Amino acid sequence: MRFLVFASRNSKEIVRDPLNLAFGFGFPIVLLLMLTAIQANVPVSLFRIEELAPGMAVFGLASISLFCGMLIAKDRSTSFLMRLFTSPLSASDFILGYTSPMLPIAVMQCAICFAVSIFLGLAMNVNVLVAIAVLIPAVVLFIGIGLMAGTVLTDRQVGVMVGAGLTNACAWLSGIWFAPGLVGGWFESVAYVLPFVYAVNTARAAIVGDYAAIFPQLWWVIGYAVVIMTTAIFIFRKKMDNDDM
Repeated sequence: MRFLVFASRNSKEIVRDPLNLAFGFGFPIVLLLMLTAIQANVPVSLFRIEELAPGMAVFGLASISLFCGMLIAKDRSTSFLMRLFTSPLSASDFILGYTSPMLPIAVMQCAICFAVSIFLGLAMNVNVLVAIAVLIPAVVLFIGIGLMAGTVLTDRQVGVMVGAGLTNACAWLSGIWFAPGLVGGWFESVAYVLPFVYAVNTARAAIVGDYAAIFPQLWWVIGYAVVIMTTAIFIFRKKMDNDDM
């Protein structure tokens, strides 16, 4: 259980960066409030809370990739990670130490998003808990993206590629604001190759209690999560074995 000490250190590092933490938790909530206010003042159904809440929960998870990526990249840039390689920690300890603090943060983020949505009109029932549960594979996916980015990019590059690139990809290609089919063409094709739209659809199916529609969508997210996390772990171990951090 040596990784627990390292995980505790990483949790403290995340908390010591209140600006990124506030952005990760607060920005999806601000968007949720703004779009709900817009919906209340238009005569057509644009942003139904049952569709908007799951979308915002998935959108917020992009910040988990940023937290994870920035933490690893900063440890690499300061040679802190290289110094730790002289400790008894194994590659598995490092990977668990970086990823395990992100899981409760991500689940808490989803829970807060749905809690705010309940005050905005979302039905409070067991479907909310099911929606949080089916988002766990998406959580693993975003953590894997952060682990991979932090291992191969500098902290500045992580800020650009993950903070801007991933956030925008998740926002526009996940069907949060509009169905990709409304644009069609290459946009729709790209959206349905990536996992983000499937994560949103899975959570939306859970929220309305359409459990039969969950797994056709969820398998895509699980598949991506396994591939991305496995690739991230392989790259991390490879660079660690070659002292190329």
